[in-house]
Amino acid sequence: MINKHKKNEKGFVLPVALLVLVVMSIMAASLVTITSKDHAANNSKDSSQQAFYAAESGIAIAKKYMIDEKRSFTGSAPMNLDRDLRFCKANLFPNLKQSYGIIHKRSNLSEFINASGKEYTRLGKFSFEYFITFSPDQSGNVASNKSSAKKKPGTSQIYYTIYSCGCNEEKNICKPENNIIIPLEAVVTLVE
Repeated sequence: MINKHKKNEKGFVLPVALLVLVVMSIMAASLVTITSKDHAANNSKDSSQQAFYAAESGIAIAKKYMIDEKRSFTGSAPMNLDRDLRFCKANLFPNLKQSYGIIHKRSNLSEFINASGKEYTRLGKFSFEYFITFSPDQSGNVASNKSSAKKKPGTSQIYYTIYSCGCNEEKNICKPENNIIIPLEAVVTLVE
């Protein structure tokens, strides 16, 4: 009787082993897919955060420039920013209807953060551009000169707005359709 049961069980291990192998392969493929999606999401989040930090750096550097170069800054003539800027355009800021500014600058994070090696290379991929205008009025128009700029009544304080954009550049190109561009703005009062 023992021999009859062994004959019936002959070949049973092979299909079970194949079934276990298929199930394990499906689980492994699922884990690889989930892991790669998580990795891509983390890279995207990191790029967004670094582009935000780049835009913040632009605002900080613009504020420092305004303080250090007060005389030359306040005497600057407005220029057409859409012609001079690569990716920080006026249309990124809904409350700004004109593309004229007093000054602009472009740089990347590696120039301002003390890093070396791979970190220096990675930070070099994150750029910022900023431009400074007289603060726009309610309709989004920017004053063309200092005498028509928004001033605090009874003082010699003029309102300026710093517009800054951070971008994760690929091959020194930053386009809205291919890159992450983070726009930020800050209103600054300058006492003359």
